Amino acid sequence: GRVAAALAGGMLYPRESRSRELKELGGVWSFRADFSPGRDAGFAQRWYRQPLRETGPVIDMPVPASFNDITQDPSLENYIGWVWYEKEVLLPLRWLQDNLNTRVVLRFGSAHYYSIVWVNGVLVVEHEGGHLPFEADISSIVQGSPGIPCRITVALNNTLTPHTLPPGSIQYMNDKTKYPKNYFVQNIRFDFFNYAGIHRPVVLYTTPSVYIDDITVTTTSSESVAMVQYQVSVVGSALYSLSLSLRDQEGKVVATGDGPAGELKVPNPNLWWPYLMHENPGYRYFLEVKMQAEVNGALLEDVYTLPVGIRTIHVTSTQFLINGKPFYFHGVNKHEDADIRGKGLDWALIMKDFNLLRWLGANSFRTSHYPYAEEIMDLCDAYGIVVIDECPGVGIKMPESFGNKSLQHHLVVMEELIRRDKNRPSVVMWSVANEPASELPPAAYYFKTVIAHTKALDPSRPVTFVSDANYAVDHGAPYVDVICVNSYFSWYHDPGHLEVIPLQLTAQFENWYKTYQKPIIQSEYGADSIPGLHSDPPLMFSEEYQKAMLKEYHSVFDKKRKEYVIGELIWNFADFMTNQGTTRVLGNKKGIFTRQRQPKSAAFVLRERYWKIANESSCLPPIRKSHILFL
Repeated sequence: GRVAAALAGGMLYPRESRSRELKELGGVWSFRADFSPGRDAGFAQRWYRQPLRETGPVIDMPVPASFNDITQDPSLENYIGWVWYEKEVLLPLRWLQDNLNTRVVLRFGSAHYYSIVWVNGVLVVEHEGGHLPFEADISSIVQGSPGIPCRITVALNNTLTPHTLPPGSIQYMNDKTKYPKNYFVQNIRFDFFNYAGIHRPVVLYTTPSVYIDDITVTTTSSESVAMVQYQVSVVGSALYSLSLSLRDQEGKVVATGDGPAGELKVPNPNLWWPYLMHENPGYRYFLEVKMQAEVNGALLEDVYTLPVGIRTIHVTSTQFLINGKPFYFHGVNKHEDADIRGKGLDWALIMKDFNLLRWLGANSFRTSHYPYAEEIMDLCDAYGIVVIDECPGVGIKMPESFGNKSLQHHLVVMEELIRRDKNRPSVVMWSVANEPASELPPAAYYFKTVIAHTKALDPSRPVTFVSDANYAVDHGAPYVDVICVNSYFSWYHDPGHLEVIPLQLTAQFENWYKTYQKPIIQSEYGADSIPGLHSDPPLMFSEEYQKAMLKEYHSVFDKKRKEYVIGELIWNFADFMTNQGTTRVLGNKKGIFTRQRQPKSAAFVLRERYWKIANESSCLPPIRKSHILFL
């Protein structure tokens, strides 16, 4: 097998410190979509060599945001191909003239999907894939010409092919009697809208020329003492010293260490507990790493502070243990999706969603079907919301998406995801795919390889993928630690027949458990409902049908969670946009909240259930729902 050699270099989240400054580049950027038939005019005419406005008509475009829903132009709504973004910024003089002891780095939280970035016409970075960060050291370019604006040009392509993640295919419609010349469509095998653009914050940040490049932390604990193992990598010099101090939430130093690797001993630790499992969930310590190095007679210092949660994860054949206590996932699947902004990061929306999650009594979610913004993950760490962290491996359906080219890219994506999220206490499991065609024979080697690679990169967490295949023919399931199953009995199968659920769902659980003896999470179930449509007896698409389906599933969950079912995640937290289709009325309506985050009847059913489960399984006195206000 392939040696788990992680990517060169770290990807620490940019945080200001006494040695690091940050400049946010959000706001209005110049934008131009390339409507040439081959979508290649921007490269042929080298739009990056000059200000974008000099190449032709540009419009203003907000960053971060998807570009699709911002204008009134239908050709931009469903645009496939290269779009161009540009921002001019002035940098402070102190970044540019200090004898080259300052590094200036340009970092993108994510962009969809293939990105090429130039600074002042010089290519600085290319990156394949959305949802994950990438950066470039631009010091030599900007320090060579202080005083002139720094022009950042981004070419972005949202085309999906059989070998991208997620995969897709471009289909040319050659029948001239039905379609205009050069007409093509993007086919995708996933049920959410393929939003594109610069979706997450773009920042410039500085570090000293010798700097802390990466930190890796793992934790173990007993009742009275915890161990925090650390590894720190420094780039720029082999001659440096490192000192570390771990502070609690009050700022008190509880442990100190030095050197690039070691172990900190924390007596009587405050463990990181999930929401509703402890009166102080999401407890974080702060690891301050200080580096000193001498360069050309000057003393350089770099300081970086990493939040750390002390917790352990174990999986048995019937249980998922956090800090040695059985944990039951009562949560949701989400999407990064909202009106107007598409998949763009939006703080108001993020806060609203976390308040709704806690109101609901949800203790967990899966990042369906791609890694979410680091800003969201930070809040999961802080609030004690448990995360199944999923890569963009959704819609892997075509045989050609199981070949070596796809596999190679999938391995790199897992490296990027783990590099980004490895230190997060909220992340308790990696998911390498959602609903792949795992019944195909090549899926065996494919998932064996991806899962082995993931475990080699991070031996501290269990690994899964989410299956909708029949238990008897799933070639990937032998390699997972936890079985995650999606099923929509009485919706996509036997539509309208709620009475088949008890039999079919019970058989689903018993067959999977008999075959694999591994704990099971119901990773999706649900029904579409149009808010305001009512029907009794319940009919499909009414709020009553969604409620009734949930209750049928819940009664089976309640029997099986006494045995080996360790979780339930509703599909979906909120309504979300999809491609247009005859079964989609302005998107997928399986949310328990509307796209505008207002509750449907099902939200109250789930809320009552989740608080009841929390009160049963919590080692605390009963939680009153009113306590949510004081988190």
